[in-house]
Amino acid sequence: MPISKSTPFRMTAFRRSIVTMLVPSLGPIAVFVLVPIALTIGLSFTKWSTQTPFATASFIGLDNYAEIFSASSVGRDFKGALSNTALYSALSIALLLPLSVAFGLLVHQARLKGAEVLRTILFATYMVPMIAVALVFSKLYSPTEGPINQMLALIGLPRQPWLSSPDTALVSIVLLNVWQQVGYFTILVIAGLTQIPQSVYDAARIDGARGLRLFASITLPLLKRTLLFSAVIALINAVQVFEPVALITQGGPVGSTNVLTYHIRRVGIERAQGGLGSAMSVTLLLALVITVTAVFAFARSEPTGRGAK
Repeated sequence: MPISKSTPFRMTAFRRSIVTMLVPSLGPIAVFVLVPIALTIGLSFTKWSTQTPFATASFIGLDNYAEIFSASSVGRDFKGALSNTALYSALSIALLLPLSVAFGLLVHQARLKGAEVLRTILFATYMVPMIAVALVFSKLYSPTEGPINQMLALIGLPRQPWLSSPDTALVSIVLLNVWQQVGYFTILVIAGLTQIPQSVYDAARIDGARGLRLFASITLPLLKRTLLFSAVIALINAVQVFEPVALITQGGPVGSTNVLTYHIRRVGIERAQGGLGSAMSVTLLLALVITVTAVFAFARSEPTGRGAK
């Protein structure tokens, strides 16, 4: 069949229309995401104060990176904040994923009355601004007037120094984060459950699978991609934690809640060490990219669940 001479012109017009439609969305991404990332990477190799123009930045190579990993007080503070961030992220994911699966299974049950109401209530927690959640939880965690400690006293348990003890402060922030985000991840799990054909469950039941065996052999393997996506999103959200720390603990007590985002703000803005803060930001970005890449690599190495056969 002969090709019309106008075909190349049509293809060119089609490509131009694609570019025209993409520019309004990709333009802001380039301006507000890619340019700041490139600027931060560039500043991480300089000595620069945030109180002065960019022109005053002087190139110092890898000195900022050497300092944040050194044995000096700067290095100790950075590594402590990095450790707190890793622990916060791990605890958040370890709680969010099982809870979201449990709530997702509960809401997804067709015979459960009020499933739609429960779904709405769970997702509503995610719609509450983190600032409001932090302020409310700061009252709930109050050592004397907080409802949580009052309930503990009623059942004969000792009051807990939720936010004033280095042993419990970070865990308290984790619980706050889990309460606020569990509804969102529950919706993701429900979406994953709706993609599992009922015929797969019927075939497994014919083979004698029931209860936990049905969950372990069918539901969990077929939720693998949903849980992988949820884990990555939970990780990205966790490393960005800022409001609860800034509003409630300010990194204390004894630096136990001093996470990287809050520490970078203190170094880059309060201490005006822009170059050093940029190096910390780049290190956090690289750590996140490496971790997410490792998670996807591990997921690819595992056999994909196909359910009962």
